[in-house]
Amino acid sequence: MCGQFSSTFAKVAAAAPHLDAPQVIRSEYGSHPWPAASPDVDLYALIHNETSTGVMTDVRRPGGAADGALVAVDATSAAGGLPVDPAAFDAYYFAPQKCFGSDGGLWVALLSPAALARVERLAAGGRWSPAFLSLPTAIEQARLDQTYNTPALATLFLFVHQLEWMLQQGGLAWAAGRCAASADHVYGWAETSAYARPFVADPSMRSAVVATVDLEDGVDAKAVSGVLRRNGIVDTDSYRGLGRNQLRIALYPAVEPDDVARLTEAIDYVVPRLR
Repeated sequence: MCGQFSSTFAKVAAAAPHLDAPQVIRSEYGSHPWPAASPDVDLYALIHNETSTGVMTDVRRPGGAADGALVAVDATSAAGGLPVDPAAFDAYYFAPQKCFGSDGGLWVALLSPAALARVERLAAGGRWSPAFLSLPTAIEQARLDQTYNTPALATLFLFVHQLEWMLQQGGLAWAAGRCAASADHVYGWAETSAYARPFVADPSMRSAVVATVDLEDGVDAKAVSGVLRRNGIVDTDSYRGLGRNQLRIALYPAVEPDDVARLTEAIDYVVPRLR
């Protein structure tokens, strides 16, 4: 656990009556833990990008993991903006409202042959779930180019439009490079600022799609965000559950790097005038 969304996954797994108690590994917010391989683990649940804290974790299989152990990755704010090796995971699942510029309410999962085999084995064991939460049903429908539930067409339209645009520009390598360029600017600005600093201390853990920047105590981040919002620059607030004097900046592929540079200029303009 390294933030709000990984914590939520751990709580849900612990409350599931059909699962053994999970081994939960915690780290301080602003960092991430890494699971040690264990013969008792049959699924490692990772998060590629913790949206609440701006912490990024490289996706890789725990060294020495038992044969047959799966790696599942929450990738909602990472997919399409961070590099990833498909050989490093068995399930990579996300919603399209972040890097793919669409709406929530739809999920996508990339599954390995091992994950598909696990789904079939569990389904054969008779574990019940409602059809709209059934992974076997979702897989069956996907193979028919269908969905069990009717999704909002506007969501699919926006998803496809963004995906086609990204592919035309060069695919994941291009998108990840664009996000990294924006991230380099934000963190470089924060590191040289007189009143700001990156929340994530370790540069290797800093997200390239969600940047979190702490402001010194004499600068009210909510006041800064409020002035920006009144002038048409929206959604720079920190994650409410984190409770820090912080700005949180989206760096997704659809965000123009030039706009990121203009944002930091705007912050530098606003802050002295609030003091």
